Amino acid sequence: MTFSLKSSAFTEGQRIPIPFTCLGANLSPPLNWNGAPSGTQEFALISDDPDAPMGTWVHWVIYKIPGKRSDLPEGIFKGDTVKDMGVQGKSSFGVNGYGGPCPPPGKDHHYYFKLYALSKPLDAHPGMSKDQLLEAMKGLILGQAQLMGVFSR
Repeated sequence: MTFSLKSSAFTEGQRIPIPFTCLGANLSPPLNWNGAPSGTQEFALISDDPDAPMGTWVHWVIYKIPGKRSDLPEGIFKGDTVKDMGVQGKSSFGVNGYGGPCPPPGKDHHYYFKLYALSKPLDAHPGMSKDQLLEAMKGLILGQAQLMGVFSR
């Protein structure tokens, strides 16, 4: 089985609905996955927009997701620790938690949700940046699944 990441809110390459953007309620989208590699102990997720005018904009960093989980529900609150779901890092918005697509007016931006399967639990604290998380995951990544949606204003 292939390691895959999906959402009931949008499919690969499709438009991210307004409720999951800054024009709506700015909710984190529901995500679910299957086919995680054998030996997965934890998951980590990074969502970013490489099309941002000032370089890649990080929308969400969440890690220490228990290896027994296969989903993240819609609307995870902003904050350090989310009970039974993980620990959140700092987005480019400067908060620990999800910040939805909010591009300047113009062309579509591509929003990537990248889920990493990890071979052992991370030694990690709340508020880590994307770069800090990527460094902490070195040598622990068993597999990666990805979902991409688009959004423009």
